Amino acid sequence: MLVDSHCHLDFPDFAAELPAVVARAGEAGVGLLVTISTRVRKQDDLLAIVGKFPNVFSSIGTHPHHAHEELDVTTEDLIARTKNPKVVAIGEAGLDYHYDSSPREAQAQGFRTHIAAARKTGLPLVIHSREADDDMAAILEEETVRGVFPFVLHCFTGSSDLARRGVALGGYVSFSGILTFKNSQALRDIAASLPAERILVETDAPYLAPVPYRGKRNEPSYVVETAKALAAARGVSPQQIATQTTANFFRLFSKVPQPVTANA
Repeated sequence: MLVDSHCHLDFPDFAAELPAVVARAGEAGVGLLVTISTRVRKQDDLLAIVGKFPNVFSSIGTHPHHAHEELDVTTEDLIARTKNPKVVAIGEAGLDYHYDSSPREAQAQGFRTHIAAARKTGLPLVIHSREADDDMAAILEEETVRGVFPFVLHCFTGSSDLARRGVALGGYVSFSGILTFKNSQALRDIAASLPAERILVETDAPYLAPVPYRGKRNEPSYVVETAKALAAARGVSPQQIATQTTANFFRLFSKVPQPVTANA
């Protein structure tokens, strides 16, 4: 089984055929999906989705693009919103210096609020980091001194230094369809170098469809292609990657119940 650890099923791209999208994921061997929050105040939309599908879970948090819009959301607010059994992670939150849609000070403030929630709940923090490697590593290291917290650097496109420093702090690194792109050899080299027990796969759907679907709307079933690329980069079989990344997912997203197997 594979897991799509990061997608956005509440986005309008999926509204017309959400049940079919989830069904296609299952048919492709993608047994679990985590639909990721980008605005705390839209949590009801996510809860409506996860309530319909037993194999779909959600997070709660504010994307850095919207950090300035939700600075009044406190750590306590985030914690309270994790009481639902289908809410299994904090975020996505972090730093995005590519678009700078939100002031950098607001992004950092919101990020630290989310870190505190992850630390207090023990739920993994889903981190968005784009063109902010130095500040990201500095905040992660500073906050870890205050108390450890589980986290994943999602849709990783950063430097080998950020990946190394993140893993050294106990974090995980997740790869999206970008790993399949022709010009992503440096990223594949990073993926090959990381400890096997710290890697995940995701789609970030509806964005970043992998080859051979590049340019189309992405969907969770396509995480299979990213897993194949990760397997090739690491010189192992796709089955090994499926087994490893799924085990890693359950270790990090420990609130998600593991499926009962026939031998259990």
